[in-house]
Amino acid sequence: MRERFGNALHALLIIAAAVAIAFLSTRFGFDRDWSHAHSASLGEASITLLHSLDAPVEVVSYARKQGGLRAVIADFIERYRRVKPDLSLAFVDPDADPNAMRAAAIMVDGELDIRYKGRSERLKVLSETELSNALLRLSRSRARIVAFLEGEGERQPLGKANADLGQFVGALADRGLRTVPLPLANIGKVPENTDLVVIANPQVKLPTAAVAELVDYVERGGNLLWLTAPGEDVGLDDLAKALAIRVLPGTVVDGSGQAFGLGDPSFVALDHYPQQAITENFVLTTLFPQSAALAQLAGAHWDMKSILRSSAKSWNETGHIPKAGEAADTIHQDADAGEIPGPLDLGFALTRLSPRPDKREQRVVVIGDGAFLSNSFLGNGGNREFGERVFDWLLGDDAQIAVADSSAPDRELTLSQNQLSAISLVFLLALPLLLAASGMLIWWRRRRR
Repeated sequence: MRERFGNALHALLIIAAAVAIAFLSTRFGFDRDWSHAHSASLGEASITLLHSLDAPVEVVSYARKQGGLRAVIADFIERYRRVKPDLSLAFVDPDADPNAMRAAAIMVDGELDIRYKGRSERLKVLSETELSNALLRLSRSRARIVAFLEGEGERQPLGKANADLGQFVGALADRGLRTVPLPLANIGKVPENTDLVVIANPQVKLPTAAVAELVDYVERGGNLLWLTAPGEDVGLDDLAKALAIRVLPGTVVDGSGQAFGLGDPSFVALDHYPQQAITENFVLTTLFPQSAALAQLAGAHWDMKSILRSSAKSWNETGHIPKAGEAADTIHQDADAGEIPGPLDLGFALTRLSPRPDKREQRVVVIGDGAFLSNSFLGNGGNREFGERVFDWLLGDDAQIAVADSSAPDRELTLSQNQLSAISLVFLLALPLLLAASGMLIWWRRRRR
């Protein structure tokens, strides 16, 4: 009886301890990351950033209920919520209201909308680098003034027409950028508090005085974004000379667009980019319709780097360009007509030491296409994200949180073609022959018995 009582008491104590542990686990918890290089945890830079945010952060994910994407996003955002408890996550089903999703320009299942202090950013790539850098940009409170040149038929920054930039400028406003008109022909001078001047495809020739002021603005150390287009003769030759850039004749056509399902050869799709701060870690595909190629002139007083480059199957077509549905094989590169084979540069980023007293770095971007940011094409691939990167860099908001590669070193197995051939021979030929020979040998031995 004494032994039975002791066993029963021991069992009750074990059950009581298990119940107590289960209860305490609902009130208290701890995390331990035993993965390689702590790949399931945030880096120190991200943790420091989260501690510096003094207001709640809202994350809205436009992910469908089907599939396991919501669980992946929730698990990823939980890493941030553990450090910052007032970071919330909500899901919106894109299938519930397709019209609203199209109005909000939601193009990717799982796209994230990050909101902080009345400002927001969109993310299409789920990674610590992208999310932490978005929070870093949102944490900057000073409003930047971006002046859009107007009065010469440019793309309207607040317009709703297909060729205008209303949707993109609205996204810039959500990120804290203040856009103002710049009727240079009337006021005659760029205001001193302007952080960036944008020239977005003028349609008529600019007055000589306006061109001279733009050149003088650059010489004074001002930052500039110039969006040009094929055949755009608007009197900006002096500005191009000051930037040591020449716009090549014709329209860029690219045969590699067929791999992206493009039927119009004048639509250039890019998924690889020259290395520069704007394109660093940028992996999204961008679409550029009707682009002009750019060339660098000798003797430039700028540090000039390409940021957009077409494929080797491209050239600047100066003749007729077949539209979608027409035979694309009717055109070919004609050297006698001044057509240059690719790769061709579609965009340049220029830097130099500013002549201003603060001696900061002066930055200019010239892109041979303005339609990629228009209301018609903004939702294609990573057009909006690339445009935001351009503005961030021009405004000096390109500081990035460095996230070290924390993935396992043996996550990939790289084999040469000879090694793949050897493995194929072993499994597809040698091993079946060995099994067949073994079977024949066993059969022959049994027959001899």
